[in-house]
Amino acid sequence: MASWKRTLTIMFIAQLLSAVGFSMIFPFLPNFVESLGSSLGLNLVFMAGAVFSVQGITLMIAAPIWGAVADRFGRKPMVQRALLGGAIIILLMGFAHSAEELLLLRAVQGLITGVVSASNALVASVAPRERTGYAMGALQTALWSGVAFGPILGGILADSFGYRAAFIVTAVLLLFGGALVQFGVHEDFEPASRGRHLRSVTKDWHHILTTPIVRSVLLARFTAWLGRGILVPVLPLFMPLLVLDAGRVGTFTGLIIGVASATGTVSALILSSLGDRIGHRPILMASSLAAALAYAPMGLVTNVWQLLVLNALAGIAIGGVMPSLSALLTRQTTRAEIGSAFGLDSATIAASRAVAPLIGVGIVSLVATFATQELGYRATFFAGTVLFLGTLLVVGWLLPEGAEEKREVVTGVAD
Repeated sequence: MASWKRTLTIMFIAQLLSAVGFSMIFPFLPNFVESLGSSLGLNLVFMAGAVFSVQGITLMIAAPIWGAVADRFGRKPMVQRALLGGAIIILLMGFAHSAEELLLLRAVQGLITGVVSASNALVASVAPRERTGYAMGALQTALWSGVAFGPILGGILADSFGYRAAFIVTAVLLLFGGALVQFGVHEDFEPASRGRHLRSVTKDWHHILTTPIVRSVLLARFTAWLGRGILVPVLPLFMPLLVLDAGRVGTFTGLIIGVASATGTVSALILSSLGDRIGHRPILMASSLAAALAYAPMGLVTNVWQLLVLNALAGIAIGGVMPSLSALLTRQTTRAEIGSAFGLDSATIAASRAVAPLIGVGIVSLVATFATQELGYRATFFAGTVLFLGTLLVVGWLLPEGAEEKREVVTGVAD
């Protein structure tokens, strides 16, 4: 097996384990916040949104720095830091006694984790340029597979053993993933030249961000993640309106989230490989439009099975959006800067994840002021439609046809 394929295989497994672990807490995190209560008497709906957002804020700050460190000292240590550090902080979350404690731990999580960007940077640094779509698609498949299974497992654990059990299981999975990378991945990392060491990190970022297509890719990434993220704190609160059995809300919420990830798992690998042949821009445009069309009718559902089917269709579409953006970013970046590039990409995702829950709960609160809470929940789905149409507009307007191929030649020389 070629060395890059071995690295990809190991990272596929590590990414899968981390995705299962981190996504286990998604179905019930707002409910966990409610069960903990606020020691300061703060509004618990606000705290639920803040718990999601704070991790994105701190990750947005830390990710570019970790990315620059990866370019200078190696990408494998960054993966280990994210996995092992995540194991410790997630375990501590399982023993939180108030919403404020959980909020603080989530902030620390953002500072020390970032498995996805670290994994992408490591694989992108070793994969042949002509196979970047396949490699990014494989990692996206691992991510979506984990996110498909994790919420279901987390919902079952929460309903059967309580919320804290999922945090303990997550810590074990991350610890195992870290050990796997430690003993399974060998990185032939060549430290940057002395001149590159002396060049400031900000100049690296400036060099990357002055590439027009990179800026467009990051903007599209922001709007796409925003479309996904506004539902995160809202969906668990919306589900009791559709599920009659209150004791199974966690299970059904996990199923709704998981089925979208399952369909995205299949589409990510198929569509990213297709993008290697026909170009990632058309795949990105078609997938963004399909996601917008799938989100709109979700705001009109009357039972859980309708939401399940529509979310499965949205998963297929989003499975084509995310790896296409990663492949485009890889082709626009030299190997010496790949860590910094994906650090900036992770910061963009984190910024979107920080803002998205606040926008989601803000929409609910605003609409509820003039109508009902239920209508506020439903309005977030229509907002998701608008955001994916925004992604389509960014790609169609700012990413010209043939641009990825032209720039790829330039970056190939720089490598």
